Amino acid sequence: MTTADGFSWKQIAVAAYGPTALASIGYGAVIPLVALSAIDRGASPGTAALITGLLGIGQLLADLPAGWVAERLGEKWSIILACLVDVVMLSSVSFTHSLLHLAIATFVTGITGAVFGLARQTYLTVAVPLQYRARALSSLGGVFRIGGLIGPLIGAAVVAAFGLPKAYLFAASMSLLAAIVTLTLPDLPGETPGENAPQSAGMFVVLRQSVGILMTQGVGALVIMLVRSARQAIIPLWCSAHGISPAATSLVYSISMAFDVALFFFGGSLMDKFGRVWVAFPAMIVMGIGMAILPLTHHIGTIIAVACLLGLGNGISSGVVMTLGSDASPAVGRTKFLAGWRLLSDSGNALGPLAIAAVTTFATLGSASVVLGVLAWGGAAWLLRFIPRRVPPQTLSAE
Repeated sequence: MTTADGFSWKQIAVAAYGPTALASIGYGAVIPLVALSAIDRGASPGTAALITGLLGIGQLLADLPAGWVAERLGEKWSIILACLVDVVMLSSVSFTHSLLHLAIATFVTGITGAVFGLARQTYLTVAVPLQYRARALSSLGGVFRIGGLIGPLIGAAVVAAFGLPKAYLFAASMSLLAAIVTLTLPDLPGETPGENAPQSAGMFVVLRQSVGILMTQGVGALVIMLVRSARQAIIPLWCSAHGISPAATSLVYSISMAFDVALFFFGGSLMDKFGRVWVAFPAMIVMGIGMAILPLTHHIGTIIAVACLLGLGNGISSGVVMTLGSDASPAVGRTKFLAGWRLLSDSGNALGPLAIAAVTTFATLGSASVVLGVLAWGGAAWLLRFIPRRVPPQTLSAE
């Protein structure tokens, strides 16, 4: 579809969403299997959880270096490099029974995920006109969610038919296809490998110049990601605490994810038409309500209802963190700013489960849910204070 001003969604769909869909399906197929693979190789449950956590640790540690890589190689070649490294690491897991190798592969996959995510965000920030930006980035978030929904289903089928190691070969093949599709795409204007490096300031200079935005809107983005990741952790924990079987817990989570996936483009349209805050604020209010009333649920029917409410809040806000970062990013040093932005948001993603663990050390799981609800409402107030009601004028001029 081509808009009245000549912008082609079809062209962007191929360039941005094709490789993302392929890689996300591959990731989705194996990420739930990492802990099982670790146990199959002799790890204890605690060690298996630690190895699974290496994915997020690798992503956090790579967020800032990813900005350096993307600026020097360009978005296209950064994605190709990330995908090819994934091909090597994921395929090698299927040919060795080493626990250490699995840990290294998981950590490196987190690193490549940081490079891939930053490059995709930068690509859409530059390639999509401002008036369509939120829809484009919300769709990117939606594609990641769809991959996370479809991937585990395909992974389960592969494991059932061919065994656990072959799921990693499937994921590697998806990354290889993503690299091939990306290879056929043109470079962005002004993003030829190495072209921007001499003009851009250093990473910490860019971040220091942007400290005001990072400590206001960036902190709000951190809280959004914290509540989102806590929601992913607390639903299974709450189901388990009420004696709901693993199979039924998966069903509850899948129903919640259906709401998550269904609303991403609608949320992006709202942001483009009315401003980012009119999605970010109500989404946090809704997720806060869901967290606050979760302790009142004691049966699978009421738990599903609250899980759907949380999915509604999370789904409609798909892409809002990336959109806020792209709006605030400067024309010069964009990838470095976005690297810092993603470091903040990924820190929130890592802190969500830790927040649950911290509260439950001294109180109940229900208390942790209420605390997270109050935190979500505090984040909503923070976002209402610092997010512009409309797209900032300086962003318009920067583009």
